[in-house]
Amino acid sequence: MGIYGLVEPDGRISERGIDYYAERARGGVGLIITGATKVEHDIEPLIDSYSAFPRADLSIFIPRLNELVEAVHDYGSRIAIQLTAGDGRTAWSVDIPSGMQPVAPSPLPYFWNPEILTRELTTEEVETMVKAFGNAAEIVATAGFDAVELHAHEGYLFDEFMTSIWNKRTDKYGGDLNGRLRFPLEVIEQIKDRAGKDFPIIYRYGIDHYLEGGRGVGESQKIALHLEKAGVDAIHADAGCYETWYWPHPPIYQPPGCMVKMAHAVKEAVRVPVIAVGKLGYPELAEKVLQEGKADFIALGRALLADPEWPIKVKEGRLDDIRPCIGDHEGCLCRIIENKYLSCTVNPAAGNERKFVIMPTDKTKSVLVVGGGCAGMEAARIAALRGHKVTLCEKNDELGGNLIAASVPEFKKDLERFRDYLSTQLRKLGVKILLQTEVTKETIEEMKPEAVIIATGSKPCIPDIPGVEKGTVITALDSLLGIKETGETVTVAGGGLVGCETAAYLAQRGKKVTIVEMLRDVACDLSLPARAYLLRMLAERGVNVLTEVRILQITNGGAVIVDKHGKKRLLKADTVVLALGMKPRTELFEALKTGVQELHHVGDCVEPGKIIHAIWGAFRTARLL
Repeated sequence: MGIYGLVEPDGRISERGIDYYAERARGGVGLIITGATKVEHDIEPLIDSYSAFPRADLSIFIPRLNELVEAVHDYGSRIAIQLTAGDGRTAWSVDIPSGMQPVAPSPLPYFWNPEILTRELTTEEVETMVKAFGNAAEIVATAGFDAVELHAHEGYLFDEFMTSIWNKRTDKYGGDLNGRLRFPLEVIEQIKDRAGKDFPIIYRYGIDHYLEGGRGVGESQKIALHLEKAGVDAIHADAGCYETWYWPHPPIYQPPGCMVKMAHAVKEAVRVPVIAVGKLGYPELAEKVLQEGKADFIALGRALLADPEWPIKVKEGRLDDIRPCIGDHEGCLCRIIENKYLSCTVNPAAGNERKFVIMPTDKTKSVLVVGGGCAGMEAARIAALRGHKVTLCEKNDELGGNLIAASVPEFKKDLERFRDYLSTQLRKLGVKILLQTEVTKETIEEMKPEAVIIATGSKPCIPDIPGVEKGTVITALDSLLGIKETGETVTVAGGGLVGCETAAYLAQRGKKVTIVEMLRDVACDLSLPARAYLLRMLAERGVNVLTEVRILQITNGGAVIVDKHGKKRLLKADTVVLALGMKPRTELFEALKTGVQELHHVGDCVEPGKIIHAIWGAFRTARLL
């Protein structure tokens, strides 16, 4: 994962970036592969105000690169730097100076705005880029890196040259497979010439684009043979491209180990080591992949964002101490798109390791946390880590809050793992947990805690629609929890994340489902890869999606709807499921505003939001107690 936001404006990796990698080295990672690093700054320049990539094109970058290498080596880890030719047709719009065309092997529609065509790189420019890789290889070898990885996946510039759907050139860098591979093969030769014949090179590329006209497994196996012959020392087997972004950035909906078959296919073709990637942060699965000979190495990206100590914990058998990635993209990919620094939903310290280290408190307090959802559990965990005496009260008979309902669908089981992690940590930290305990102002006056954190969560919004009180109307939470059953024909009111996931779950159970949404599109509150995959799930499961439609009335036979043209009709349904948002439970916090000396509130009871808002708010509040 690239360290966006952890790079200085001039392209040097920042001190925070070094801290980020050093933390993962301290956690036991054997080989760290950095995020993409630029080898030239003229042919495909980045705007100076936002340098997403570190640079390795000038010798002035050697000192900071060497500082990174030594920080990683201090912990016994090795480090490879990932070198990129550039983004090509997929370059972020923020990276393109005004009036400048993105570059590519051929004139192609710019991914983010197909009305713009990319500029075809000249033969001389490609030759210049080849030499730039040799120069960069000499620089990073001097800085002490142990290897380089060539970034040739996901539809970026290297990948575009390799793939016939994007490479329409007629010079020596186009044509048949040999021509399309000339650019990367010349780069490999340059690296060997400038950094030494024995300097290790890893090559990462997509084995299957899952795109009509894109590369498939058969051609990728041929490419692997070319790479092996050229002297590549390992192949990192990926999948997908921007059109199928849920492969290189698999969301929670993708199954564990979703790309193992890519590595296995390459391993059948070559003798050099093969690296597997793609939702492999499950220790038993990762070990199985190795034992079955489907790959030689396991690569972890987001799993190490979530828990930089993953390797040590696996080695020591502390599997229930691993903080799991939940695949929501909110802390990593979404923050990158928003030009924020790389981090993690479940690990707010990612990308800010030095500032957010948990320090022991100078003064132990008795802390009461009210509410056992993810915000309450995280607040209790951090407060206990700091050394406070923590009691957590939850009115229900189990911890988890809305995570319980959210983790019911099989495609959301990573949330169940996260809930289990939080509850396990509370018990290990000695947090006193009182279930089936509803807290009132009088309770708190009797307990006399020195600090109170309210995390009472939220409840479903019930709209003021005629007929909403009917027995055929239930909430999405009640449906997921099995509190109330639906009929065979279901209308889901609301096309956000909750509505679409509930619809996919019900359709999987054999229900005939229709989503009704007032806006023009559904699932707009998800990351781009997650949204694309969820829409695919809805289509495959036969969910009918109606947009720009409102419910006017709910009847015993279904819902009366009206479209943007004012046309009304009855949408027949046995059950109407409400997924129209949540509202905060603020009653206890408001009641305690007077009488409690140190009072905080976190999570949905402040403002209903996503898991990242609950975890980050709880973390930031508890670390300052």
